[in-house]
Amino acid sequence: MLATLNLILDLMIALAACLSAWFWWVASGQRVRRISRTEELDAGDINRIVTALNRTQILNARAALFTALAAVSAAARILVGAAT
Repeated sequence: MLATLNLILDLMIALAACLSAWFWWVASGQRVRRISRTEELDAGDINRIVTALNRTQILNARAALFTALAAVSAAARILVGAAT
């Protein structure tokens, strides 16, 4: 019984860590187009900037959630291991 629980927790830790890394990798790959000092910002430029920031924030939030899941799973795995 405890061996099965340990295996499930180990798989949860690995999956959560991989998903967290994936979301942060995707979030870091989004670049916003640079503009020059003389170029005038229009509504389309501002909309692209806000959209990029929102998408990055969503991906970072998901990555943080899966990092927390991995940490909680690791703590549970440690506690289960200590109980045996």
